[in-house]
Amino acid sequence: MKKIIVILSLGALIIQSGCKKFSEFQTDPNKTTVATPDLLLNTIEQSAFRSSDITVAITCRQMVYTDAVSLNQYYGWNRASFNTYNNLRQVLKMEEAAAAQNKPEYIPLAKYFRAWYFLQLTQTFGDIPYSDALKGDAGNSAPAYDKQEDIYLNILNDLKAANDLITASTAAVQGDIVYGGNMQQWKRAINALSLRTLMGMSVKQNDAKFDVKKRFSDIVTNPTAYPLYTGNADNAALKFYDLAGNRYPYFNNNDMQTTNYMEESFVNLLNSLNDVRLFSFADKAPKNSSLPATDFNAYGGVKGSAPVNENKVRVVAGEASKINPRFYSNPVNEPSIALGYAEQEFILAEGVTRGWITGSANDYYQKGITASMIFYNIDQVTIDTYLAQNAVKITTGDPIQQIITQKYIASFFNSGWQPFYEQRRTGFPVFDVSGAGMLNDKKIPKRWMYPEDELRLNQQHVSEAISRQYPEGDNINGVMWLIKP
Repeated sequence: MKKIIVILSLGALIIQSGCKKFSEFQTDPNKTTVATPDLLLNTIEQSAFRSSDITVAITCRQMVYTDAVSLNQYYGWNRASFNTYNNLRQVLKMEEAAAAQNKPEYIPLAKYFRAWYFLQLTQTFGDIPYSDALKGDAGNSAPAYDKQEDIYLNILNDLKAANDLITASTAAVQGDIVYGGNMQQWKRAINALSLRTLMGMSVKQNDAKFDVKKRFSDIVTNPTAYPLYTGNADNAALKFYDLAGNRYPYFNNNDMQTTNYMEESFVNLLNSLNDVRLFSFADKAPKNSSLPATDFNAYGGVKGSAPVNENKVRVVAGEASKINPRFYSNPVNEPSIALGYAEQEFILAEGVTRGWITGSANDYYQKGITASMIFYNIDQVTIDTYLAQNAVKITTGDPIQQIITQKYIASFFNSGWQPFYEQRRTGFPVFDVSGAGMLNDKKIPKRWMYPEDELRLNQQHVSEAISRQYPEGDNINGVMWLIKP
């Protein structure tokens, strides 16, 4: 909050009072009163790309909360919020400011972040307000709901338009804390998001309305028009700094130090693959503290589906590893990757496997693993040894399962809710629901219910959306269009 203290002599005030309003004395001539797109972009990036989330790790069987019943962990959640529309309003303001101030270089970024946020919303609920959502100064208070299939088509078209708007002569944007204004890197990020979106529609690959395979192939086979990430330097990631308001989000977090532990199936997965990323993710279990940090036997976890009391007993016995201390003791830790080069390469590997593009699925797959391991400062000799294992090779078993499993490992405290959406789409990896702590009839939910405010303030439209999508009503097991065969 700005406080401007104006000290005026009584005489000066009397002299001025005849020709000036009092409010004019409160205006600071050195500060702008008009929103500029660069300041808005900075805020939008910080919100959009902060993708390191303990809730995701708990939901996706990577971490366990041991202090009480977590509805995310036991799959007993119900409603989510529409708060993301507040972020979309910031994007709209940036777009309007760019147009008003003749700064067209921000327009493709507005389209990108519009796609980014609407994608989050529709993946969460299914049908959502889209066409009418942002109309009016504060948004339409009772907007109609668009069908998910129409929203996806608009998202794909927005991303294509965003890519086409960036040319070699496009001016660099200001206020860009991700790419420093480099528009060619933004062009790669836009196309990487297009690939993620298209792969997320794999169940609809034969729907002629979307022509998913052709759209995917058009991007991959024309790198001049549609450049893609070339390495980790292109990651859409948020870096952290040891400054107030800019530190890693779990720095000094008490729960991370006292109540959150590694999940058993995740630790076992990494152990089974001799995956040295485990040493970067986790701390040694107390009962194995005498073992070297590079000994896989030093690490353990508790079962995400087991009751709280059962897990507490195992924690007290020293069987469970906490997260690596760097996640709560290092104010900078690691960048928060929202969508990175490793994920892109896994998407391309899956594209080859599904027959959408030609090429070597194995090459893309190995590039994805290598990129993830390089991110954790693992040397090339260790990476080569890892890739040579039969258990890691893409030719072992189901190639889709291999690809998604590696994408899942690489998503630890990165990529937001993407690992959950990938599991929902493919069934991989299998999230354990065998324990007695489970809710929701031991089923993994498919979505979140609509916000309660919508049922009060926009009842007609939300009821219409529910009835056309979910005949059984608004519940967490409803199958949205995106994943319906």
